[in-house]
Amino acid sequence: MFFTQRQLYTIACTVFFCLVYSALAMAADDAAQANNPLADMKALNIQGYYIGELTETDDKDAQQYWLRYAQPLDKWLIRASLPLNSFPTPPNGHTETGLGDFNLFAAYTFDTGNPAVSFGIGPQLTVPTASDKALGSEKWSAGFANVLFNASSQKFQYGYLLTWQHSYAGPGDRDDVNIGAFQPFAFLQLGSGWYLRSAPIWAYNFENDGYSIPLGIGIGKVVIKGKSIFNFFIEPQYSVADDGPGWPEWQIYFACNMQFK
Repeated sequence: MFFTQRQLYTIACTVFFCLVYSALAMAADDAAQANNPLADMKALNIQGYYIGELTETDDKDAQQYWLRYAQPLDKWLIRASLPLNSFPTPPNGHTETGLGDFNLFAAYTFDTGNPAVSFGIGPQLTVPTASDKALGSEKWSAGFANVLFNASSQKFQYGYLLTWQHSYAGPGDRDDVNIGAFQPFAFLQLGSGWYLRSAPIWAYNFENDGYSIPLGIGIGKVVIKGKSIFNFFIEPQYSVADDGPGWPEWQIYFACNMQFK
């Protein structure tokens, strides 16, 4: 069977546009998944907070940087996080810089029936690895982490990270840890890898009833290079309600997140 020149041209155009559409759809899906904490990809994240003012500290500022690595293992997603803290310390407000407490959680990912919706829950552990007692709790703590991410729409994605932990060992002269945190997040894709974002962390201390509720809005850019996805963003955040010392009055959240297929 032979095709005419017009038929060959039509077939070639159809194949070309199908390939282009497939590539665009894949890029859009990668952009939508770039902020998924449960994405089935290895990830290395370098994240930071510049905290312009802490509550009840005479306008003292602080900084915190997180090195995070995520590894999928069958139905589990393992995430390890180690902070580098630079905080004012009592009694004179001198800034101390060093390692904070190491955190690890393992989330079992359930089959939701929709490949665009990810849901996971599992245990978490915090290890007292701080290089100075002022930069960590000096307590071993355990609890859980729960994550939801909905990428059913390539235009708008949303979800949350819910964690809770309680100390079970450590020096008796240090305050116990009993804290919960809820991080709602939303991402609006603008096209060409650009997106608007909001991912504040709302925290509540069950030991002293202290709390922090910031809101934020920022902008990010997803860049795809071969099998690697780079996600850069910056997000100013401002506290709309807080109680107790040491919470951020305002801060700037920024990061370079990397995913590897």
